[in-house]
Order: sequence, then C-alpha cells, then structure tokens
Amino acid sequence: MANLFLLITCLSLGGILQRTKGFPKDAYLGLNAVIINICLPAITLLYTSEISFEANQLLVILTPYILFISSFIFFKIIAKSLHFDRSTTGALTITAGISSISFVGFPIFELLYGKAGVQMGILMSQAGSFVVCGTLGIMTASYYSASEPSVKSIAKSIFTFPPFVAFCVAVCLNVLDLHFPRYIGEILQKMGSPFTVLALLSVGLQINVSKANIAQKPLLLGLFFKLLVAPLIIFILYLILLQQNMLLHENTWIGKMCVVGAALGSMNTASIIAINHKLNPPLASLMIGISIPLSLITAVLWHYLLIFF
Repeated sequence: MANLFLLITCLSLGGILQRTKGFPKDAYLGLNAVIINICLPAITLLYTSEISFEANQLLVILTPYILFISSFIFFKIIAKSLHFDRSTTGALTITAGISSISFVGFPIFELLYGKAGVQMGILMSQAGSFVVCGTLGIMTASYYSASEPSVKSIAKSIFTFPPFVAFCVAVCLNVLDLHFPRYIGEILQKMGSPFTVLALLSVGLQINVSKANIAQKPLLLGLFFKLLVAPLIIFILYLILLQQNMLLHENTWIGKMCVVGAALGSMNTASIIAINHKLNPPLASLMIGISIPLSLITAVLWHYLLIFF
C-alpha cells in the first residue's frame, strides 16, 4: 500500500507547488529532463538486462503489447471520425495504451492474489509495459509529434532518445548473458531511484482539474478506453477465447489478473514521454491524474465481477 500513498502524496504535492507563489511554472521541464536523460536510462539498463521468462508466463508479458496495439487502432479510427488533431491522438494512444503496473498494480496484485500476483506483476511490468513504453511508446510519440512524419525523422527521434538507446544496450547484454558488476548495478540503482518521486511530481505540477477539462471529449474517451475497453479486450481474448488453452487451463487466475492489470490507470512514464514530445501535455497529465484514482475502484470491481466467471 506504500506505493499508493506515495503516488497520492506526490501528485498532491505537485498540485500544491503548482499553486505556490514564486514557484517556477515550468519546473516540470527540468524534472522531465532529469527523468528522460538520467533516471529512465539507468532503470532500463538495470532491469531490462536481467529479464527472463518462461513459456507459461507468456500471456502476462503479452498483455501490455496487446493493449497498446489496440489503443493505437482504436484512437486512429476515433481520431478520423471526431477530427482530433495529431497531438491529441498521440497523447491518448500512449497514455490510454499503457497501464501503471508498478505504481498501482503491485499493491493491488498483492492484495488480490498474494505473492504470486506480485511475481507475475513484476514480469508484466519489466518485460511488458516498461518495454512497450520504451519502444512502441517512443515510436508512436515520434510519429505523432512530427508535423510531416518520415521514416528518417522518426528513426532519428527514436535512436537519439536516451531510454531507447539504453534499452538496446540492455537487450544486447541480456542476449549475450552479460551482467553488470555489483558496484555498477548499485550505481544504476541509485541513479534511477529518484524516478518515481520526480515523475509523479512532474505530473502533479501539470494537472489542471476543472469542470471544463473533465468534460472534454478526448479525456472522456481516453478514460473510457483505459478503464472499460482495455480490460474487456483482455477478458475476451484470455478468458473466453483462450480459456481451454494449455497456458490458462490450470492457471485461470493469471488470465483474471491480466484483466485487472489492463484496467489499471495510465502509466506515468507514458505521460512523461507524451509531454516530452509536446503531445497535448494538459491531456496527458489529466489522463494520469484522473485515471489512476478511478482505476483503484474499477480494477477491484473487475476482480469481483470475474469471480462469477
């Protein structure tokens, strides 16, 4: 539960500082620079290089990929019919397509499924949502942030983005079965440790909740997909179409856990990436600030609904 209290505290502090006289209005830009150039690369190197998984855990890992692809398709179609601009479409795709597994998911998984739930959550986070954010998320942000997207401009944006470079290095180390010396691992851990607080403060500094903002059609559609459509997609795929599959036959709770994971609020790192690429920053911040509190309720509701399935 400590993660949830930390999340609420940091978002609240960000909101308070935002209204504090004399506090820099663009302080979040400095925080984002530290997050993108120092914290995220360090965390990526540390954890991605150590990822390992087994075949029976494949569905847990695949869940974030399925959700992001579904989000991309959903908002690509919606954007055309509702005439959303590229900035809004990109922000919705990234924030609605990636769940906050680490910050919100771990305590919920522990509460509902015990130690085994946390173990599966770590795998879903490290091999799933974190990788999706660092690859598909960055590619999507680069695509939507370019006024005239081209393969060259998108590739340049991706391969000069520090977290992605760190991801490529970490994957090479993983494949070659090379590991950092203990002291290097400790250094990377300390460099990445401020990430949680800084990212949540940055989001809190940009949240501007008002009746007008909450009533915005893009935000409502983003919340609709994140809290209802996303878990429904995983429910249909895993618990209806794959119910008798060998991967789920003896462990249906894993499928149910994946549905709950899909129903969690938006990942704060996804918001940072959207904001860093100037993809409707107010909307990206609101998706975090509103979807996370709401998902504490909806995720648990999904869990109890699945008991009857």
